[in-house]
Amino acid sequence: MDVSSSFKAKSPAPNGGQHEKSSWPEVVGMAATPAVTKIMQDRPDVAVEVLPPGTHLAPGGNPKRVRVFIDARGAVAKTPRVG
Repeated sequence: MDVSSSFKAKSPAPNGGQHEKSSWPEVVGMAATPAVTKIMQDRPDVAVEVLPPGTHLAPGGNPKRVRVFIDARGAVAKTPRVG
């Protein structure tokens, strides 16, 4: 079963890119959908990827991406960060 998802941003950051939020520790333990909603509200300029346990990732960062790692129950397992 593939439960990974990607959500793309639709508009630039409202503050012109200055002092943008880069991590969301407050969403750890939250269900994936409301966590993604919160991240997209804070940073509409990034794409959000939801990744299930065991997902293999290519090395490298991306300043326009936030990865949300979920556990087997669909809750956020660790702090999502830009990169």
